[in-house]
Amino acid sequence: MVCALGAAVCFGTATVLQAMAARAADGGGGDGEGTAFAVTLFLRAVRQWRYLAGLALDGVGFLLQIAALRSVPIYAVGAALASSLAVTAVVSARLLRVRLSGAEWGAVGVVCAGMALLGIASGTEGDRGGPAALKYAMLGTALVVLALALLGGRLPDRGRALALGLGAGFGFGVVEVAVRLIDSLAPSALLANPATYALLVGGGAAFLSLTSALQRGSVTTATAGMVIGETIGPALVGVVWLGDRTREGLTWVAVLGFAVAVAGALALARFGEAPEHSAPQPPLRIP
Repeated sequence: MVCALGAAVCFGTATVLQAMAARAADGGGGDGEGTAFAVTLFLRAVRQWRYLAGLALDGVGFLLQIAALRSVPIYAVGAALASSLAVTAVVSARLLRVRLSGAEWGAVGVVCAGMALLGIASGTEGDRGGPAALKYAMLGTALVVLALALLGGRLPDRGRALALGLGAGFGFGVVEVAVRLIDSLAPSALLANPATYALLVGGGAAFLSLTSALQRGSVTTATAGMVIGETIGPALVGVVWLGDRTREGLTWVAVLGFAVAVAGALALARFGEAPEHSAPQPPLRIP
């Protein structure tokens, strides 16, 4: 759980640092839009220490996520990763001077309470490898998410952000499950394991889907879809097929903690992308 929460802190902080770097790069001269402008903006941002620090935190967070997935149930790790939105909210309030409403501070507290309950109730990771078809199912899901990401621009405007957000969540969920389905790190075993390709394709497709969702629709809607997709599905897979369990007699505590943490994260969905302005701004109501 320490690794899972550490990953959440890394991911949440990285989001703010990268947003600060991108904002500074955007103010470095020139306005515009389109692919050329996006590439120019990225090249400016990557020269800044904040952006590089954010990338480093993403890398550390990913390693902590893997360590957590090899030690505790998927449902606990998924809820912890969703709680990174609470970290982003708090760090944004500090570094970007974003004013949080009372309801949003309450949501941060709700996420913390949910994670505390999960920490109390979570058992060790399941000891089952799941059916052989599960690895191929994860690879198939990853390919579907990739197709959705590539075709995202053709989706109807209404519901596009939600569909792409859910796709991103499913992609990140594939990564969570695939880590558990990789038994050996030997090169020959990795190359022969469909879960390896599911992890790579799922992770890449998830990032593409989320980027497209944030560019083409509501940040809140896209992030809410992502939170739902990366928590509920993988948690069910872990419980049904991989043997994830709770501490004896504390199943109801784990279910309550999971629901509370995810609900709090959904209430903070607007922090799926850091606010555009660093100046103080009035509180935004939670949709």
